[in-house]
Amino acid sequence: MKLREIDGLTFFKGLMIHIVAGLFVSCGTSNVVIQGSFPTPAINPIPLSVAVYYDDNLRNFSYMEYSETGREEINIESGSSHVQLFDAVLPAMFERVITVNSMEDPEIEGVDAVFAPAIEEFQLALPAKTKLEVYEVWIQYNMRLIDSEGDSLADWVMTSYGKTPRETFLSVEDGINGAAVVALRDLASSFALNFARIPEVRDWLGSL
Repeated sequence: MKLREIDGLTFFKGLMIHIVAGLFVSCGTSNVVIQGSFPTPAINPIPLSVAVYYDDNLRNFSYMEYSETGREEINIESGSSHVQLFDAVLPAMFERVITVNSMEDPEIEGVDAVFAPAIEEFQLALPAKTKLEVYEVWIQYNMRLIDSEGDSLADWVMTSYGKTPRETFLSVEDGINGAAVVALRDLASSFALNFARIPEVRDWLGSL
């Protein structure tokens, strides 16, 4: 084999390696970790002591967006932002708030109730798929209030929504983060203002 043929073969192999590597990169999954700030609401705290329990599903919550062909496209990690949100809101709502690592924590015995939020559903709408010039995020929560014996005091569903204009962000990741933060702030405001208006919560507060 001539030297020119060997060089040509080497070049061809190198070109194919770069092409395959490029395909792997283009087909890779984007990862978005939701980050934002959540202000503390200016409200009068209820004179109660509440423990908050974040289970592993909430702390590690993530959502996978799939392409139209079923390929994993964008992984959205939002667990830490939910914890940050409630850590900002709950101390403004109650006179005393503690965080417990399990429902068997002995500190639960000294509180009036345990608050245990859960995420039931996360939905994402991207401009590239909806043909609208906004990023949209919907989050559905199951809010649970439990007494120290583990019996339910109140159990209700809340939905938050956030959207941001496509033109505001340079990247898809930033657009998703912006919409998610708006949705979380929407939850913070609605949760703090309407907590005592939930029928089960109102009945419980009235019984104290």
